[in-house]
Amino acid sequence: MKRGVLIIGIVVVEICSSSLINLLDVEAIIENEYPEVAVIQNDCLSFCGMCARSPYAIVNGKRIFAKTSEECLELIRNHIELELALYK
Repeated sequence: MKRGVLIIGIVVVEICSSSLINLLDVEAIIENEYPEVAVIQNDCLSFCGMCARSPYAIVNGKRIFAKTSEECLELIRNHIELELALYK
């Protein structure tokens, strides 16, 4: 809190409904761990074919991808932490 003003960080995680990241329940995991983060499922994020090749998500406009869903989830967590640190 700075000078009586509460600063709230906003982080948005976007997930393509066809992405391999959906082997995990990313929405429930992230929203449980980070209540201040919104997870949005979209039919398509317009990165044609990427969803079939590797797990990925978009965190505040930045593409996050990895070889496995678990690795991708960890990278998403890391990026969320970086984003939230901007508001502390």
